[in-house]
Amino acid sequence: MNPKLIPWVFVWIWSTGFIAAKYGLPYAEPFTLLSYRFVITLFFLLLLIIYKKSPWPESRLDFFHLLIAGVLIHGVYLGGVFQALKWGMPAGLGAMIIGLQPVGMALVAGVLLKEEVSKKQWIGLIMGLVGLYLVLFDSLDLTEQIAFDGFPIWAVFAVVISLFAISIGTIYQKRFCSNMNLYSGAWVQYFSASILCILIVLFFENGEVSWSRTFILAMTWQVLALSIGAILLLMTMIKKDASASVGSYFYLVAPLVAIQAWFLFEETIGLSALAGVVLISFGVAITTSKKSIRNLQS
Repeated sequence: MNPKLIPWVFVWIWSTGFIAAKYGLPYAEPFTLLSYRFVITLFFLLLLIIYKKSPWPESRLDFFHLLIAGVLIHGVYLGGVFQALKWGMPAGLGAMIIGLQPVGMALVAGVLLKEEVSKKQWIGLIMGLVGLYLVLFDSLDLTEQIAFDGFPIWAVFAVVISLFAISIGTIYQKRFCSNMNLYSGAWVQYFSASILCILIVLFFENGEVSWSRTFILAMTWQVLALSIGAILLLMTMIKKDASASVGSYFYLVAPLVAIQAWFLFEETIGLSALAGVVLISFGVAITTSKKSIRNLQS
C-alpha cells in the first residue's frame, strides 16, 4: 500500500468501530464480545505469524512492554468505550470525548518522549478540536447530555478512562515497543487484552451470546478490519510518525462517524458540522505537516 494512503485508510476503518459496536452490543455484553473478538484475532494473527515467519520478542522485558501496551490500547480503551455504549451513552458523545486524544497524546509525548510540539502544531490541534465539537454539535442535545439523561454518569467515567488509556498506550507503544514485529507484537498485545477481558467476564458478566447473522457480521468486521487491519496500520504509523502527528488523524474519526450515521440512520448534517469538517481538515493538514513536526531524540 502507498504509505501516503495508510493514514486515510486507517481513519476510515477506525471510524467504523462505533458502528460495528452498535450492531454487536445488543447480542453480548461488552467484555464478552471483546473476549470473543480478541481470541479469534489471536488465531488469525498466529496464522499470519507462521506464514510470515515473524520473529517473537527477544527478551522478557520486550514481552512485558508489549503486554502493558496491549492492555491499554486494546483492553482498557475498547472495554471502556463498549461499556459506555452498553450503558446507553450516545455514540456521538463518546466520539467527542475520545476526540480529545490528540491533545492528550501531544502533552504526554512532550513528557515521556521529549517530543517538542511546535506552536504551529498546537494551532492545528486546537483547530481540529474546535472542528470536532462543531461536527457533533448538531447531533447532541446539550441539555440532555449535561444532565446525563438516559445513561449513568459511570458511562462518562468509562469513556474518560478509555481516553487516557489510548493516549498513554499509544505513547507507551512508541517509547518501548517501536522495534516490535507488527504481527508477533500485535499477538502479544491482544493476548494480554484477552486475559483482561476474560477475567472481567468471569467476575462481572454472564458470558452469554445471542448468535445471529448481524452479530456474526459485526464480529467478522471487528476482527478482520479493526483488530487486524486497522491496528497493524496504526502500529505502522506510530513507528514512522511523531506522536502528535499520528494523534491528529483521530480528529477525522468523528466526521466520518457522522457521515456513516447519516447514511445508515438518516441523521442530518448541518452547516455547523460542515464548518467543523473544514476546520478539522485544516487542523490535520497543519499538525501533520513535516515542517511543523520536530522530534527530539532522548
